[in-house]
Amino acid sequence: MPLNTKSDFAIDLCKSAGAQALQYFRNRDDLAVDQKGAQDWVSDADKNVETLIREQISKRWPTDGIFGEEHGDKAGQSGFDWVIDPIDGTTNFVNGIPTWTIVLAGVSNGETQVGVIHDPIAGETFAAVRGGGATLNGVPMHVAAGTALKDGTVAVGYSNRVTAGNIVPVVEALINQGAMFHRNASGALSLAYVAAGRLLGYVEEHMNAWDCLAGQLMIAEAGGVVEAQNADDMIRHGGRVITGTPDVFDALKDMATSAWEA
Repeated sequence: MPLNTKSDFAIDLCKSAGAQALQYFRNRDDLAVDQKGAQDWVSDADKNVETLIREQISKRWPTDGIFGEEHGDKAGQSGFDWVIDPIDGTTNFVNGIPTWTIVLAGVSNGETQVGVIHDPIAGETFAAVRGGGATLNGVPMHVAAGTALKDGTVAVGYSNRVTAGNIVPVVEALINQGAMFHRNASGALSLAYVAAGRLLGYVEEHMNAWDCLAGQLMIAEAGGVVEAQNADDMIRHGGRVITGTPDVFDALKDMATSAWEA
């Protein structure tokens, strides 16, 4: 099956899921919200949007596997697996902050093959196909070129699965380099912004696959650099994420490694 067919399906599905999520966002006072952990929330919107995505995948691609943040895994037989984050940025979502997104990635042979990050608030759909480039609303996108750390902004993610203090030396190192640092509580959207040339890079000590696989593919296809990982391992265990433009990647990797492996 051509990857473009999978990608077109994923784009349409994320837009449909985004429309549903937007209705929940506009009526969020009616949502039931539970806490899974420190600063880790789940709402009816997350669960129901993921259900919608799962149902459509199972209808169109019944032998594909499905892995999602809110529901159990479904083993597939085709060798192609879908990885879902129904709403990345739930803390923003439930607090009325318009920074959240729908994320869908397709994986086979240990590599992410297609990725979509859809922002219903801004009306922006970021997408990538392995070997086929990356787009924003259908227009090719590229990482920033020729911008030094002192002239740009780097996003730094935070995970409650690792030592909280490990984020501090990364932020300090960025400031010492003259860079601005950014955090919007949606790692997926930040990764998309790197691919679109808005941010110079993104680093986080631990991310789950549904948060990062799509965005990492976009950055690579947009001309950026992504620390190599096996997508299947990320689905099982998660892991650290270091990405950046060719101009800053090595410096970001040195900063992050120094902070996280000390």
